Amino acid sequence: MPHNSALPRLHLLLALAVMAVWGTNFVVIKLALAHLPPLWLATLRFACAFLPAAFFLKRPSVPLGNLAAYGVLIGAGQFGLLFLAMKSDITPGLASLVVQIQVFFTIALSMRLTGERVRGFQWAALALATSGLAVILTHSDGSATPLGLGLVVTAAFCWSSGNMVSRAAGKVDMLAYVVWASIFAVPPLLLLALLFEGAPALIAGAQEATVTTWAAVVWQAVGNTMFGYGVWGWLLARHPAATVAPMALLVPVFGMGASALFLGEPLQSWKLLAAALIMGGLALSLLWPRFAAKRSTAHSGQ
Repeated sequence: MPHNSALPRLHLLLALAVMAVWGTNFVVIKLALAHLPPLWLATLRFACAFLPAAFFLKRPSVPLGNLAAYGVLIGAGQFGLLFLAMKSDITPGLASLVVQIQVFFTIALSMRLTGERVRGFQWAALALATSGLAVILTHSDGSATPLGLGLVVTAAFCWSSGNMVSRAAGKVDMLAYVVWASIFAVPPLLLLALLFEGAPALIAGAQEATVTTWAAVVWQAVGNTMFGYGVWGWLLARHPAATVAPMALLVPVFGMGASALFLGEPLQSWKLLAAALIMGGLALSLLWPRFAAKRSTAHSGQ
């Protein structure tokens, strides 16, 4: 793997394209939710992610239990809860921001597995992000309810848990891994949709769905999953994670920007403050080790 800290221009453009797709996808989700119940939308999303791609991608050689755990955590956990929250309890822009706290959950779970102690800069990063969540929680203009915030935070935890499961799978083709894991998300999502939303609502949603709605569903699989995860995995295979991972800080930028531009979501000063605090915490968590390593190298070379 190359150790050059800078991404070549083409690779940088690809990374920016993935961030744009993942960020604007929150607007696409909101468009689909206009006609489809949340759990039903999640079911269709993962069904489309599995078929027809599974006919062209070989199943990765990992235990089925690992694939199933990832599918359930990401499908029913991350996206099921995220879609439920975005139906009426949190705006797309804020959802794109809050769900990024999965970074802290991922770090915490990784430390629990390795026994590593929390360092000072990580406490500072967590304090910044928590302050940002507190800002959101204390503003009741309908942008986010306590329930919506709780659902998205739980979705972020499920995402981080899925990260741990995929890490345990070892080095695999991430696109094939995500595609084949998707089938395990469908049964629990469909069961939950039938239990909590009801068959009549699912049928009505499918009948009322427009071309835009179905395009949004397909985009969840083709754009967000196949292009996004495929390119992201390709970049991570060719560059150090410390070089690629900080690009994820742009997801909320695209998410909040697209929500304001296409859905008219207002960007009040308190939202910008919350974004600055949460993204400041994420930036500190992701970038400080890299900065400290460079500083240490510089000192040792003197």
